[in-house]
Amino acid sequence: MIKRRIKRYIPDKHTLSNHKSLKIFGDLILANNLWHLNRKSVSGAFSVGLFWALIPMPFQMLPAAACALIFRVNLPISMALVWLTNPITMPPVFYVTYQLGAWILNIPPSPFEFELSWDWLSHELDHIWKPFLLGSIISAISAAVLGNILARFGWRMLVIHNWKKRQKKMQSKR
Repeated sequence: MIKRRIKRYIPDKHTLSNHKSLKIFGDLILANNLWHLNRKSVSGAFSVGLFWALIPMPFQMLPAAACALIFRVNLPISMALVWLTNPITMPPVFYVTYQLGAWILNIPPSPFEFELSWDWLSHELDHIWKPFLLGSIISAISAAVLGNILARFGWRMLVIHNWKKRQKKMQSKR
């Protein structure tokens, strides 16, 4: 049921192969796992999307798309998961990653007030970049591994549920 709903929004191969801006990728963009919903493709997409969502950089969707192409995992899911860190969720998520990095490096977290200016950014970034980057990398790797495990577990539970449902339906027909 969920699979059918998601498939409605995923373009078919004919549409992709005829799209002007995607022709530069050639046959690479037409790989089956990039668009199919199966256990390997979806769980890998969770790893890719969650990893890049927690890396502090602009245009996170570009490396997520590149990794989806390289690792042959579901492209739309990889790119959608990057948006977990959006302009609304980014400040608290990255603050937690900074706190994690400061804790691991045994550095007392410096209290600061955010100000949207180049002067503030250049001055504060000098003090917080090490714990922030370390916390982001550790969080990204942890989220990627945990996302993969949970996606595989969820997929398995869905398969078991559907199998039991079919068995029950078959028994009721007898």
